[in-house]
Amino acid sequence: MTTTNSGRSPLSLSLIGVPNSAGSYAPGQERTPRVLREAGLIEALIGTGAQVIDAGDLPKHIWAPDRQSPRAQNAAAVVESLIELAERVRTELAHGRRVLVIGGNCTIATGALAGLQHHATQPCGLLYIDRHFDMNTPDTTREGALDWMGLGHAFGLPGSLPEWTSAFGDGPLTRAGQVAFLGVDPSQGNDFERENVFRLALDVTTQQELIDDPRRAAQAALDALPKAPFAVHIDVDVLDFTDAPLAENTSGRNRGPTLCQLTSALETILADQRWRVLTIGEINPTRADGAPETLIAFNESLATAVLAAITPPAI
Repeated sequence: MTTTNSGRSPLSLSLIGVPNSAGSYAPGQERTPRVLREAGLIEALIGTGAQVIDAGDLPKHIWAPDRQSPRAQNAAAVVESLIELAERVRTELAHGRRVLVIGGNCTIATGALAGLQHHATQPCGLLYIDRHFDMNTPDTTREGALDWMGLGHAFGLPGSLPEWTSAFGDGPLTRAGQVAFLGVDPSQGNDFERENVFRLALDVTTQQELIDDPRRAAQAALDALPKAPFAVHIDVDVLDFTDAPLAENTSGRNRGPTLCQLTSALETILADQRWRVLTIGEINPTRADGAPETLIAFNESLATAVLAAITPPAI
């Protein structure tokens, strides 16, 4: 077996950037892949001993108001990007690599999961780390931003856009029993989301459970997934915004786990060898303009978690 100089088994990791804010509320998130690289992301990952391949970025899409479709803005650009992401993820996995996707917004979770399932040729799991359920459709919210409709479309809920639900084949992208939530604040969901979480009997490990015991909460979410490869998605608005001012959504002040607590949970998750893809969404780099060290700390946290995929942390 090939090992690194430190004696650890090597991990081959491809980085894909999705500089896309088309599904967001406003511009800003398209800057994230570039800004995190400039803050030392590649160097931090290499420092773990992982073999890191920078696979570059998908085409850039910047949010603009879509007055022709105000409740599903920029859908064509979003779906086009997700189809391309799915193919890029599938290709990198075919080379025997794990994949880190830096967005962009939460829609990337559906493209990454599609790429994983096409590669694995079997239903795969999705561990969704977010303060929200993201199970809306254009019929259930007036906001019009697709970034909190990803799982609504993955499950093919009523009111979903046909061009999105059909982008990855016939039938829903995922089904009950394949998705587990971690870090959700159920009070942030609307009636439609909560009704469907109950109807589908989806597993939810709450925000408070994540705060109280990050490793135990992460393990509970892992235990709810099928015995199959899985993708992990992180929406950084799960974090306490005062501790880590990163998220497009700034309402998570003085609530949610700290970056340190999220890192502990992510170490537990990436120590599980079933994971194949990790996606990061909803970072708006302007949020850290007054505390630029937050971007460096976030990169270091990702590297710490990736290290757990090489050397599982002591419990």
